[in-house]
Amino acid sequence: MALRKGSRQHGLVGDVFVVSMMTLAMSGSTLALLRHQMGNFLGGLFTGYLVATAWRAATQSEKNWKTGIFDWAGLLAAVVVAAINLTYGFGAALSPTGMKDGYPVGPYVFMGSVALVAIIGDVRMLLRGRVSPTQRLGRHLWRMCFAQFIAAMSIFLARAELFPLLMQKTGVLYLLSFLPLLVMFFWLVRVRLMGRTKRASTVTAPVAYSAGD
Repeated sequence: MALRKGSRQHGLVGDVFVVSMMTLAMSGSTLALLRHQMGNFLGGLFTGYLVATAWRAATQSEKNWKTGIFDWAGLLAAVVVAAINLTYGFGAALSPTGMKDGYPVGPYVFMGSVALVAIIGDVRMLLRGRVSPTQRLGRHLWRMCFAQFIAAMSIFLARAELFPLLMQKTGVLYLLSFLPLLVMFFWLVRVRLMGRTKRASTVTAPVAYSAGD
């Protein structure tokens, strides 16, 4: 997040991040499935999906962008995550305890809703067969950052007892958990504004030239 986007260092650290997150997500999902922990399984599967599709968005150029089996498989994974999350959320709402597989309604509905947002983005991309430069950057940014948010929540809040009492009582763990989302919003706004500036310069340049001519 701190390195200049597009730099060699950013690419190298990004590759390490992708490998680490995919290893964590897939191993965590496998263990959760073996232990019948559906919530953790869905979290790992969704994290892996986000990282994989974000990596693909970063490694493909707009000119050579081609949709394929990878993109359709990603869409299928997102549909599975959304469907199961929303189904479990509905089950938790109807449960006398308000819980389903150890989780209340909120986490299921939240993750299911984010998965629906991802599905909409995937469908639009598949129908168009391409993405604009701004859309490609936005797709990469929000998926990487949200995956890191899931990982941060899984350690800083879900395992808060592992950290010193000072960090637990001062709210540092909450800051570390939600920092990826704050950075995500910052970069998404910046990318959107940069995209508008480039479009404006592209439109006004020919007009100025004609007037001068």
